[in-house]
Amino acid sequence: MWIEDFSDVARQFEIWRAEGVTDLRSYLREDLNRVATCSQKIKIIAVNAKTLELFEADSTEHLVTNLEKIFRGDMLESHVNELVELWEGKTVFSSNAVNYSLSGNRLDIQLRGQVLPGHERDLSRLLITTEDVTAREEARRNEVKNRRYAEGIFEHSPVSLWIEDFSHVKRLIEDARFRGIIDFRTFLDVHPEFVRQCMSEIRVIDINRATLELFCASDRNMLLKRLSDVFRGEMEKHFKEQLIELWNGNLFHHREVVNYALDGSERHVLMQFSVFPGFERDWSLVQVALTDITARKRAEAYLEYLGKHDVLTRLHNRAFYTEELNRMERSSLHPSSVIIIDLNGLKEANDELGHDAGDSLLRRMGEVLNGVVSIPNKAARIGGDEFAVLMPGSDRQAAISMMETISELMKINNQFYSNLPLSISWGIATRDGNEPMEAVVKRADTAMYEHKRAFYASARKQKSSIG
Repeated sequence: MWIEDFSDVARQFEIWRAEGVTDLRSYLREDLNRVATCSQKIKIIAVNAKTLELFEADSTEHLVTNLEKIFRGDMLESHVNELVELWEGKTVFSSNAVNYSLSGNRLDIQLRGQVLPGHERDLSRLLITTEDVTAREEARRNEVKNRRYAEGIFEHSPVSLWIEDFSHVKRLIEDARFRGIIDFRTFLDVHPEFVRQCMSEIRVIDINRATLELFCASDRNMLLKRLSDVFRGEMEKHFKEQLIELWNGNLFHHREVVNYALDGSERHVLMQFSVFPGFERDWSLVQVALTDITARKRAEAYLEYLGKHDVLTRLHNRAFYTEELNRMERSSLHPSSVIIIDLNGLKEANDELGHDAGDSLLRRMGEVLNGVVSIPNKAARIGGDEFAVLMPGSDRQAAISMMETISELMKINNQFYSNLPLSISWGIATRDGNEPMEAVVKRADTAMYEHKRAFYASARKQKSSIG
């Protein structure tokens, strides 16, 4: 406790009023030296033992002669509020301030002041109490620091983070248990509307910056208004599996899912779901982390594509062709047909015009076959200049129609490359009963070579007649 004399401060107030000052707060903040002027006019009458202990002073005289060590730093800023309240005629005031002990330790102070009765006009006696609230304020500062730290981690995480409330989802699941549901997967299969209802009951509490970037949203409101554009397609199937995880008590799980950005592009993400500690009973606070694995999935898809396709022609490769033959071998689907095609004149094109010309022929053949052959049929490049069309479930007439379509498309293609036309030899074979596919291919291959011999015989005869 302090007993202080503010009478000189009161006289300073009168001087400023005479000079036309009306807004003391603004006046003091214009120049904090004016606050210091007021502070220097305060006289310390007495302090109690607790004050000496708090500020580490040996005596009142020791304290008074070292006041500049106690009241410094941002003390002047907080002192403005006390002076303004006295200026406005208030006899009781309080504020938070920072003082320092004589050894230099920071003290957070809860200050309360009261003008003693009978001294309201001249302010010659004020009782000031200073309560040490350093521990409380330090705890508050640490709480703010930790909150800002956590918010910084959340906001600037490179991973898309969602804070959500799943409490309504939990109530729906518990209601299903109460109704006697045991086989939850079968229940969801029979009632897909339950999955959709659960999805609609999720409340998004917060999202971070990486989420906006991942889903091409300009701001939080835009994304939240268009969540139906993000979570669509197969998302319902993935969410169904997530519900089953929760039903089984797994509050921490992950899986790969597909979402969509607001521009319509696909996003493959690794979804990690976790209920925050302390919220296991109601799931009212959960975190969903989405790691963008789109680039990885594309790379995997491309590697898978390379493993099954010929890069030059974009047709299936020989490895895929062999696997497909084995599948057709095991299949009970009858009949099935095979077309074997050989590109005429590839060696001559390579020798006379260079390999670029040969590659051009192969690419064009790939374009033709890709333009004609569609699922369930498959087209593959099975050798340097050899191609195959596999037609499960097709009879010989269907294979002949396919070959006619290929020939027609070749004619159209050749109109644009009259100096280097595509020419092929081909053979067709249809599986008879349980005949091994290897035998079917051999028959088609034999028919192709007969066609090829006839082609070259005709070419030689034509060349001889011209000569």
